[in-house]
Amino acid sequence: MKHLKYLTLLIALSFSISSCTSTKTALFDHYSYQKTTELKVETSKLMSKATASYSSHKEEVESLMFHIEKLSEYEKNKPNNEITFAMWKLLTNKEKNLLAGFFKRWETKGIVSQAFLEESKKQVLDALDLLIQYEIKKDRESKDALLDLINGNT
Repeated sequence: MKHLKYLTLLIALSFSISSCTSTKTALFDHYSYQKTTELKVETSKLMSKATASYSSHKEEVESLMFHIEKLSEYEKNKPNNEITFAMWKLLTNKEKNLLAGFFKRWETKGIVSQAFLEESKKQVLDALDLLIQYEIKKDRESKDALLDLINGNT
């Protein structure tokens, strides 16, 4: 009878552990947090220059996108990190209205209006803030906020 009790407990514990594995989220990663924060600051500074000619800032845009591409590749290969990687894919999609889409429009137009710059910058920086908060907290609220943004833009 005692063995049956332990067997039941072991089975219950096994089910509990296996049910949690499907909802795993990558743990806090200081490197991801640091790099995302740095990229946010660089993004803000570069976007502020968009009322000037794109051609005079083309190398800066390319450099920033290269650094983002490297971080995106890092994020892609972390286990249980699909949400963060999906957000980086959204930010770097030239057909969407976030970072890469902004740079594409700046390149196409040559310069952008102050009003467009301000609205675009707010959207991009808010998206990066969501990404940063998710990396810090890894809680349900920050996850849902990030998923709402991702799902609203796909």
